[in-house]
Amino acid sequence: MQRATGNPFGDRFLGVLRLDPRAYEEVEHDQSATTQALTVVVLAAIAQGIGALGGDGNDGNSFIGGIIGALLVWVLFSIVAYFVGTTLFATPNTSATIGQVLRTIGFAQAPKLLLVLGFIPVLGGLIGLVAWIWFFATSIVALRQALDFTTGRAVGTAIVALIVPFLVLLFLGILFGIGGIIFGLAF
Repeated sequence: MQRATGNPFGDRFLGVLRLDPRAYEEVEHDQSATTQALTVVVLAAIAQGIGALGGDGNDGNSFIGGIIGALLVWVLFSIVAYFVGTTLFATPNTSATIGQVLRTIGFAQAPKLLLVLGFIPVLGGLIGLVAWIWFFATSIVALRQALDFTTGRAVGTAIVALIVPFLVLLFLGILFGIGGIIFGLAF
């Protein structure tokens, strides 16, 4: 991957936004990039929380709950995607570790930084839709590269893997009455 900024984190971040497979491969194989992936997830969660503070009566509790929810979704989605991708959708070429999937999916959260604009009436919703579609695209490339299989298998893996965090957060929301806090900001 050509270095545009001379900053590995910045280059990886921009590469992921451009859906550049080389950026995902670099993140996948660099074990030290796990902290960088966590940083992307936390920044995306903070951006989403800030964007949500502008409306719907959200307060600081929902902001913190949203960050916790985003971390939970990242980990759950990554773990389920790993298991689904290495079993249900695996090919003879499929080879990955849970760390590789965590790193690539963590970086795939980068488009969610746009959610900071969620407080803008009408435009915030449109930007949010673009961010979520872009996130789904970055997740597909992340899974394809981390699990070494086709885009079709990556789409199937992503769809199946998204169901589990959705159900877990829904269950926690019902159980603890915090659906609006965690669920609303994590998804």
